[in-house]
Amino acid sequence: MSTLRTLIVDDEPIARQVLREELSSFDDVAVAGEASSGEEALAQIARLRPDLVLLDLQMPGLGGFDVIHRLPPDTLPVIVIVTAYDQHAIRAFEAGALDYLLKPVGRERLEKTLARVRQLRRDPAAVAESLVRLSEVPGAARKIAGKSGSTYHLLDPDDVLAFQAEREIVWIFTARQRFLATGTLRSIEERLAGCGFVRVHRGALVNIAHVRQMAPLTSQRWMLTLSDGRELIVSKRLAHNVRRMLQ
Repeated sequence: MSTLRTLIVDDEPIARQVLREELSSFDDVAVAGEASSGEEALAQIARLRPDLVLLDLQMPGLGGFDVIHRLPPDTLPVIVIVTAYDQHAIRAFEAGALDYLLKPVGRERLEKTLARVRQLRRDPAAVAESLVRLSEVPGAARKIAGKSGSTYHLLDPDDVLAFQAEREIVWIFTARQRFLATGTLRSIEERLAGCGFVRVHRGALVNIAHVRQMAPLTSQRWMLTLSDGRELIVSKRLAHNVRRMLQ
């Protein structure tokens, strides 16, 4: 049984101590570190790469949701929300959190949560999707999950140039590399509605901020050139949408 390397994030020392003591009774859990602020949490996550983060939502400065939005793209811990407020817990759970713990945290509830964490760890794609949904809280910066090799990354949509579909496969293109998307092109388009992406033909979704040129090929088709030099065909039916967004 592999060890769950855990980071405890809470601005209250007593709350961290309670969690640390409760976790010490589980043989497969090791507290890898603690953080008392959102800024410290991000630094610890990048350095320790924990399997599990027990994250308080209400902290001065960067709160729990701010930490989730700023996670390093190649670091995908399981996030469990810890809060004293039911409404915050429900909001997080509905957004996609694996689970939540209400303070004061009891052993029985913690044991059930850890069982869910162990199960989810076997499915990295599900971990990535959970974090993506958490980033979709209203007013928050959205994220997209992409896979490179066996590793999942959380990508900032601003860094994505385009999505291209090849039958059931959807590729995510950034300036430096490509990733395999975890959803369909239609689901990605719906998720990024209002974020500056436009469908240019049936198999491509483009970030308008990265369009550098739009030139006619024929009376039926246009050519888009992106910031990395990549070229994409725009269908006549969708050309007016692209022109409108470029104005």
